[in-house]
Amino acid sequence: MKQIPQPTKVRYDALLAQHNIPKKFHPHYLKWLRYYLDFCRKYNFKESDKKSLPHFIKKLKAKKQTDQQQNQAFNAISIFHEIEPVAIEPVNKNKTAPFKIQQDTKPYSIEKRQITNASWMSVYKDLKAEINIRQYSPNTLKTYTGWARKLQNFTKSKDPQLLVDSDVKDFLTYLAVDCKVAASTQNQAFNALLFFFRHVMKNEFGELKDIPRAKRKPYIPAVLSREEIDAIIARLKYPYDLIVKLLYGCGLRLFECMNLRVKDLNFDTGILTVHDGKGKKDRTVPLPEKIIPELKDHLESVINLHQEDLKSGYAGAFLPNRIEKKY
Repeated sequence: MKQIPQPTKVRYDALLAQHNIPKKFHPHYLKWLRYYLDFCRKYNFKESDKKSLPHFIKKLKAKKQTDQQQNQAFNAISIFHEIEPVAIEPVNKNKTAPFKIQQDTKPYSIEKRQITNASWMSVYKDLKAEINIRQYSPNTLKTYTGWARKLQNFTKSKDPQLLVDSDVKDFLTYLAVDCKVAASTQNQAFNALLFFFRHVMKNEFGELKDIPRAKRKPYIPAVLSREEIDAIIARLKYPYDLIVKLLYGCGLRLFECMNLRVKDLNFDTGILTVHDGKGKKDRTVPLPEKIIPELKDHLESVINLHQEDLKSGYAGAFLPNRIEKKY
């Protein structure tokens, strides 16, 4: 790969500083510049010609580089083009001409990084893709997107590529000191932004030891008595009373109960199998003997309803997730 001439590198580093590019991103910008120089040498494009840049971006797109990577590369080469062509020397030359900044040449303003009011659409698209690749739940996507939007609002829509550790520190401090959020809420925000930076922005947090943390307080859960539970169930009608009995008797989450299928019930062993619970984990729980007759009656009524649907010409059933598309 073609190396950057030292005088050009010195001038380029100075330009990065003038454009307020955080130092942590300088290696990335230099990487794109090396790729660009190598691309121009390989495909006979002129390095100093701005018309070479669209061809380079087109090549990155063909290489399946993300929109963020393409934008960063575009910005990196746009800054490079602010250097006078005479200053861009080949590697094998020993003498270099003095460097001058073009006073009448402006970088591509539409791609120049914005301190505020930048678009985050591509970032949210990448965040959704990273969540879906890992098959996290829709609730996780909703939560992580929510914290990313709050960070966007806090930084006044600062360009995502210009985000630094101090932005996150200030935001988490704001949550703890000004908003006085609970410790669990602050931890949720931290985990969401850690995922956002690590997997979407491809960066790591720095040291976050100095951030004020919300204190965890001893918490005594409110537990309903047996009489209170009976009173609640007595006021519910079928089938909602059966749902609450399953929630309470088997210790299920609401979404776990709503996703139960006939195959998950084993009346012979008195076992209920929960698939894809929290964290996509499976587990088995005991079925209370008291609700087994009610569950059997419910299944019988559902079977009768299905038979009536078939007679009326309504064939088929709803299948979960990707199974419905498969069949």
